Amino acid sequence: MKYERINVVGTSGAGKSTFAQETARRLSLPYIELDRLFWKSNWTEPTDDEFFPKLRDALAPGRWVLDGNYDRTRHIKWHHVQMVVWLDLPLYLVFARVFARAITRSYTGEELWAGNKETLKKAFLSRDSIILWSLTNFARNRRRYRADAKNDQYRHIQFVRLRSKKAVNQFLNNLKS
Repeated sequence: MKYERINVVGTSGAGKSTFAQETARRLSLPYIELDRLFWKSNWTEPTDDEFFPKLRDALAPGRWVLDGNYDRTRHIKWHHVQMVVWLDLPLYLVFARVFARAITRSYTGEELWAGNKETLKKAFLSRDSIILWSLTNFARNRRRYRADAKNDQYRHIQFVRLRSKKAVNQFLNNLKS
């Protein structure tokens, strides 16, 4: 089977964006980043009435690699998805990555989505901390994706669970466009 509708999921810091971009490049598929569709300026969250149509429009062409979780969008994104690649890397690695990313983005002032930027205060001293989010959602994500892989509602989806950097690299090296 040729996979043309792939959703890459995992905890923040697992490497979803890097992996999804590389998968899209190797398969010559469009790359779609859920965070880019979701976030408004000043880290404002859209309503579902704003967000869902943007997602539907982005997925409409029918060929893509989708980067991101956003549980509330499953009824849209997983309706036609063929493969879910779950990056389930060890907590120590995810923590190290999200920590380093937060520092780098804060230091460089890298603009993310809709002009938003991560700050040291937001990354380390906020209830909205991406580091805290990653740590508190790690176990929940594992439970959720384990259950999803067994759920009859998603039997049309090929679930691939990658648990190490080696497995990630092997998967990418085996991709053919």
